[in-house]
Amino acid sequence: MEMATSKAIFVDEDDIAAYTIKCVDDPLALNKTIYLRPQENILSQNELIAKWEKLSGKVLKKIPIPSDEFLASMKGTDLANQVGIGHYYHIFYEGCLTNFDIRDDGEEEASLLYPEVQYTRMDEYMQRYL
Repeated sequence: MEMATSKAIFVDEDDIAAYTIKCVDDPLALNKTIYLRPQENILSQNELIAKWEKLSGKVLKKIPIPSDEFLASMKGTDLANQVGIGHYYHIFYEGCLTNFDIRDDGEEEASLLYPEVQYTRMDEYMQRYL
């Protein structure tokens, strides 16, 4: 998969904290893997860019980078940079955060488990930085 179509999950740090606190002493979360995958915040790079362009009223210059060229960019860099590029590759090129389904046995999605928590949608998050 190339970066434009692979999806990633965007979650505000305050929302991560809110869901974590909800899980701490909740029997529904006991011995389960809790994923933070709010449906409206699962976006491809193209979708994220389109939201930013719409909110800002600006058209961004887009330069697609094939995955092999992206990975080649880490050659000769320090370990910290290689780790960063590797993570970015797995998230935005391979879609490792969204290329699987949450199973019914021992896994839950936080925004479905706790619908009363109003998570920050990407539009709201981006508005902070305009």
